[in-house]
Amino acid sequence: MSTYEVTRTTSIKAAPGTVLPLLADLRKWTQWSPWEDLDPDLRRSYSGPESGVGAHYTWKGNRRAGEGSMEITRSEPDGIDVDLRFTRPFANASTVKLQVRPTSTGSDVTWTMTGTRPGGVAGLVTRVVPMDRLVGKDMEKGLSRLRAVTEQTA
Repeated sequence: MSTYEVTRTTSIKAAPGTVLPLLADLRKWTQWSPWEDLDPDLRRSYSGPESGVGAHYTWKGNRRAGEGSMEITRSEPDGIDVDLRFTRPFANASTVKLQVRPTSTGSDVTWTMTGTRPGGVAGLVTRVVPMDRLVGKDMEKGLSRLRAVTEQTA
């Protein structure tokens, strides 16, 4: 199996201390996640601490939203790492890193997703359509939403 890495960055006119709480609390992802509008009836479940390491989120939705879980494995002032696991429509695991760097005008947020290409039919699709193309636009949409939400509260 081959691996992939997809990265996107945006600049936000808000300090890292304003951005990080929207990342480290998985309940707040509903405000900016690019996948929130895939299923209006998405079922969510949260466990562990409210934010930071050990915060855990599972979802189950329609065919477009799928099913899976996320758990924060690192939470520091410079960002978070998340263990992302899909169970449906195909099984796959990825590591998500959301890094926040201070700038003279606010923050730069870099979103990186790495993993191993799935097997089966999903694996065939990712050989034809690169992962960058499959998830890159979603990441751009999410970062744009994060910027809008964060700059409204800054």
